Amino acid sequence: MMPRPNGSLYTHIENNIATIEFGHPSSNSFPSELLERLAKAFDTLSKDVSTNVIILKSEGGKAFCAGASFDELVAITNFEEGKQFFSGFANVINAMRRCKKPIIGRIQGKTVGGGVGLASACDYCLATEAASIKLSELTIGIGPFVIEPAVSRKIGLAAFETLTWDASQWQNAYWAKENGLFARVFETIAELDNEIQLFAEKLASYNPQATQQMKKVNWQGTEHWQELLIERAAISGELVLSEFTKRALAKHKK
Repeated sequence: MMPRPNGSLYTHIENNIATIEFGHPSSNSFPSELLERLAKAFDTLSKDVSTNVIILKSEGGKAFCAGASFDELVAITNFEEGKQFFSGFANVINAMRRCKKPIIGRIQGKTVGGGVGLASACDYCLATEAASIKLSELTIGIGPFVIEPAVSRKIGLAAFETLTWDASQWQNAYWAKENGLFARVFETIAELDNEIQLFAEKLASYNPQATQQMKKVNWQGTEHWQELLIERAAISGELVLSEFTKRALAKHKK
């Protein structure tokens, strides 16, 4: 699978199991166009009668997702551009939230920022021991505002605060499991893929009406996220224009 400059996204459906695989040369980070395609993929599969369950995965054996595109981040010049940029993950999380089909996250490696948001918006995550997580946003003068509702819903406010305030610290996969982000952790990617396939097959064999109703119940009370996450995107859209953030981004770019 050859990556493209703006990233790649493929959907494959077999035996009522849809697999969405995304990729980008920069540690599977997300430019805006790729986030838009991912949101549309979830919306499409939500309506697809041949799909009972969705697996979300990324290319390669290293990072699961490095978050949003750094190149696009540093190119932001005004508030509207900033709000639109940070709305990318908001739109994906909302698409995952309203998707009628259960989503299984396959987390094979390090996961940063928006990638933690994606994992949190999955209904069930399996991971490898290499799947450490970090919310590094405060180190560059912004914050994980958009993804906070999804992450806090999954791991609780106390664990979210640990990730947020200790923004330079990685937490390992077992910490993520203890706090509810990952259901199970495996030593190798081969073990992970085997277990995901078995689990997806079981889930796909259940009554689709029951799994859809179960998902609806599990996400009850999040309907206001449609507006909330965009409001949060506006906070980051403003902060990214601050002198602090401009200086921090300039250091990271060197």
